[in-house]
Amino acid sequence: MFTEAQLYSPVTTSTQGDVTVHLSEEHPGVNDPDYRARRNAIAARALAYRPGSPTPRIDYTDEEQQVWRIVSTELARKHERYASAEVLAAAGRLALPVDHIPQLDEVSARLVPLSGFRYVPAAGLVPLREFFGSFADRIFHSTQYIRHHSAPLYTPEPDAVHEIIGHANQLASPRFAAIYAEVGAAVARLETDAALKFLADVFWFSMEFGVVRERGEVRCYGAGLLSSYGEIEEFREAELHPLNIHEMGTAVYDITHYQPVLYCAESISEIEDVVGGFFATVNDDVVARHRAA
Repeated sequence: MFTEAQLYSPVTTSTQGDVTVHLSEEHPGVNDPDYRARRNAIAARALAYRPGSPTPRIDYTDEEQQVWRIVSTELARKHERYASAEVLAAAGRLALPVDHIPQLDEVSARLVPLSGFRYVPAAGLVPLREFFGSFADRIFHSTQYIRHHSAPLYTPEPDAVHEIIGHANQLASPRFAAIYAEVGAAVARLETDAALKFLADVFWFSMEFGVVRERGEVRCYGAGLLSSYGEIEEFREAELHPLNIHEMGTAVYDITHYQPVLYCAESISEIEDVVGGFFATVNDDVVARHRAA
């Protein structure tokens, strides 16, 4: 299993049909039976979803809505200070609500006119081939649960904050959305798990944790940085390397800590040319040459 899978709490279904989300012992909600039951119920709704059927709507509690309001407000302040101009412009057009957690249909209704992307529900981890491959059809698999109320500014796993405030604000940019679509097309060309892993790691260091230099400042465009209250304050302390596909695809990194090395573009055009260009042309032979170098 790819290391990215460790970000998600495993979801299992018993022979009786009971859905269980297995939280780690360090998870803020692990000892809260109400939160665990809530996570199980939301995961069950996602697992029951079938393409073409109505997207499940979650009746979020007042406690969950309050978490969204706190995080949305705080991250909006961080974005003004640290996010790239491309992301800020896209976020302005998307205009996500601050007062409530948007349903996935609401996110799609705002995104489709901007970039053609729409959201579908995920219980947790989606296999990488399916997750990335769906980008070719401009589909993004999103979790619907929200982090535990005891730690609104922290989560050990991707939740609705990451999927929506991080990725949707990025996908509202047609330029970034086009790169996602190239990722999806690339997956159809890749046959080996090694090539898929290489692609996923380049995606990690670009669309998840990418930074770009603007007007003499380093600003972030990666969804992982845009949705992390802590890491968005720290990324300028990272060791910055120029965009390098070989390094990005072969780097060893720890997903549980702030990233000590980030890859900095000099412009959005360079991201399109270098990262987008790689996704547009990658195949198993290209990856094999990188891995052998």
